Amino acid sequence: MDTFPVLETNRIVLRQVTNDDASDMLCYLSDEVVMKYYGLEPFKSIADAMDEISWYQSIFENKTGIRWGITLKGRVIGSCGFHNQVSQHSRTEIGFELSREYWGQGIASEAIGVILKYGFEHMELNRIEALIEPPNLSSQKLVEKQGFVREGLLRQYEYTSGKFDDLYMYSMLKQDFESR
Repeated sequence: MDTFPVLETNRIVLRQVTNDDASDMLCYLSDEVVMKYYGLEPFKSIADAMDEISWYQSIFENKTGIRWGITLKGRVIGSCGFHNQVSQHSRTEIGFELSREYWGQGIASEAIGVILKYGFEHMELNRIEALIEPPNLSSQKLVEKQGFVREGLLRQYEYTSGKFDDLYMYSMLKQDFESR
């Protein structure tokens, strides 16, 4: 995959983010509520957003993941994608966030549905994982609605924002996706 894929639904376009999107991204990535379970402190500057864009570009170039900007009417309102991809095992992790003003409208679910289809059909993935903090009930509900299965609790799995966090491990297998 050398060309960044653009994915569309009736409402949203998932596309590669550029430096021109940094101010839109800063709007939601500086929101403490959006960032509560992101694993990073809320962003404070355009430079923070530019660093995030650079990370998105590097995972795509290094073939360790892909992160789409979720756009509505041309404006980036969130992102979703895959990271920590392990090609030899056909496995990756999913991640997503959305500007708070768009919560509860089905946009994140719509975006995740599109990238799951892309991951299984075009990236030849067999397993997609979601690591979610136990208090993050909305993300748990979202992935469960998509068909992910909770496999267990990873105790003190990651160190973020000055503390160790437990994470639930969710997964969806290609066979699960095809039988939905």
